[in-house]
Amino acid sequence: MTNLNAILVDDEASSLNALREKILRHCPEVNIIAACDSAQAAIREIDSLQPDLVFLDIEMPVMNGFLMLQQLQFKTFELIFTTAYDHYAIKAIRYSALDYLMKPIEIEELQLAVRRAADKRSGKGAHHQLELLLENMLPKKNTYQRIAIPTSEGLQFIKLNEIIYLEANNNYTYFHLSGHKYIVSRTLKDFEEMLPEDTFLRIHNSYIINKNFAERYIRGEGGQVVLSNGAILDVAKRKKADFLKAIGY
Repeated sequence: MTNLNAILVDDEASSLNALREKILRHCPEVNIIAACDSAQAAIREIDSLQPDLVFLDIEMPVMNGFLMLQQLQFKTFELIFTTAYDHYAIKAIRYSALDYLMKPIEIEELQLAVRRAADKRSGKGAHHQLELLLENMLPKKNTYQRIAIPTSEGLQFIKLNEIIYLEANNNYTYFHLSGHKYIVSRTLKDFEEMLPEDTFLRIHNSYIINKNFAERYIRGEGGQVVLSNGAILDVAKRKKADFLKAIGY
């Protein structure tokens, strides 16, 4: 496995020490090159040492983790957030295909996050992930415009308004766009929890559609919806009422 030079950032000494000990004991591929107890110190160390990986606490006084990221010059590293709360920003983090760990941090979750960071280590992708995260965290934005999805070739950054529908295939999800299809090794339920409910509708165990691409409804027990790309998808009987209400039928 790829060795990763890492910087730890957390204003709480107990959390910083606990994370350091867990990494030293259970993640031999991680080489800790600095541990910072403030965002200001972290900015200096990250810009100077240019790590492969940063563990970043979201909640810090004076400057939180997101404001800190905006101040960095060097941004081509993998990023794992740590937080003690079910944070308001978790959705933005997931939209950017970034990892987060809930405190107290479980060993298995830590190891899995480190493995993912090592597997996808690439400067270009990491930089775009941070850009997407900061874009989604801007206070003026109340909706997410783009999402990063992990594919077999790396990360694909796509606009939400280009997604026609999502299709489940066991533990994989197919993203259907106009002229493109991407396969993602995550379940449809993962994306159901992430995508905005006012636009994306779960119409069946196997399908989530972007209602803006619905062109016609065919009556039936559950019925079928015809999308702009010609796809004809079944609507589950139990989803019929919610679907018709959502499209104003």
